[in-house]
Amino acid sequence: MITVVEYDLAWPERFEMLRIEYQKAMARAGVPVVAIEHVGSTSVPGLAAKPVIDCDIVVRAVHVPAASDVLVSLGFTPLGELGIPQRWAFKEPARLAGTNTYVTVGGCLSLRNHLGVREVLRADAALRDEYAAVKRDAGARAANIDEYGQLKGPVVQKILAAAGLTEAERAAIASSNVPTHEELPR
Repeated sequence: MITVVEYDLAWPERFEMLRIEYQKAMARAGVPVVAIEHVGSTSVPGLAAKPVIDCDIVVRAVHVPAASDVLVSLGFTPLGELGIPQRWAFKEPARLAGTNTYVTVGGCLSLRNHLGVREVLRADAALRDEYAAVKRDAGARAANIDEYGQLKGPVVQKILAAAGLTEAERAAIASSNVPTHEELPR
């Protein structure tokens, strides 16, 4: 079972605290940042979600190593791309439990995926509610996070289509060679 809860008004505040911390750390290190985006279900007002704040730190490709070094200095453990090109994942330190932080390259498919889903669900209440129902059902039925993702797949593809991603882009997202939960470094 995967925990899916109703929208929490504290989520945007929690993201803002992360954004400020990341922005200050990047600035201290002289790393230019394109944007720091609140993505994932907690970024959509009214959407049920796993209570985890997802954050994309968007940089130019040349600044990925420096941005990654800043996160390591904050206590993060680098996990690599994990099968998603131009998106580097990090294991959060204990003080930031309940967050997922990524360094992404501006304009990459992963970022367009995250922003497209967010914007479509913010604008389309019917699709947001459909997705919430699928998430609740998947959370109750799934044995693990991998199965949860698979159960959400068809509605995610519908959302991505509404976001304007091409069939080829949606296929690339669906076929990402992401490690299973058991394969992830701990």
